[in-house]
Amino acid sequence: MKKILLSKWTKVAVFIASLVPLAVIVWRGFHNDLTANPIEYITHTTGDWTLRFLVLTLAITPLRKILHQPLLIRFRRMLGLFAFFYVCLHFSTWIGLDKFFNWPEMWKDVLKRPFITVGFAGFVLLIPLAVTSTAGWIRRLGGKRWQLLHRLIYLTAILGVIHYYWLVKSDVRKPLEYAWIFGLLFAWRIGDWFINRRKRTAAVSIPRKVSPSPETASALKSSALSGDGQ
Repeated sequence: MKKILLSKWTKVAVFIASLVPLAVIVWRGFHNDLTANPIEYITHTTGDWTLRFLVLTLAITPLRKILHQPLLIRFRRMLGLFAFFYVCLHFSTWIGLDKFFNWPEMWKDVLKRPFITVGFAGFVLLIPLAVTSTAGWIRRLGGKRWQLLHRLIYLTAILGVIHYYWLVKSDVRKPLEYAWIFGLLFAWRIGDWFINRRKRTAAVSIPRKVSPSPETASALKSSALSGDGQ
């Protein structure tokens, strides 16, 4: 397994697999098979895949610990960037195909339609995460600040589910499925944090054995040999 996870071809395979949803949309477009409402189909499909890639990104850490496969971390950045890629397609479909770049109307929708407001907020929050996903930005921000910033992905996931829930209105089964999955991932993270905190607290509370200085050790040894310690 280690050899597979370290292989560059595995990364290539994950990259190609992540492009399959886009390829399906393009294929169906060329064959006039985008349903009776192509714009709605593209919008919903890209939105679905945004949430799926967010699920995959957040699932990497639990999986690498549960399966004892730390090398899975190699794929987290790629999956996160694909989440951003599909949300860009989702947002671009709304801008270009639905609103035809009518900026005043779009801004009016953002302000007046709650599901668009929430979706737009989730998209904006993903931008700094995508920009700072490189090793260079980790060095610039420092590990702790970088981790704190990237916890915004949890808020993005929540906003994405709310956006989906308010969008569909009647048949809410799919957004509720995502809500359950994200809820389980969040619960695991919180539980893992508490367990690690207890371990750190326990480690700190255990008294360390203090080694005597060389002079003290020599004196104790002499005392023992001479019988003074009895």
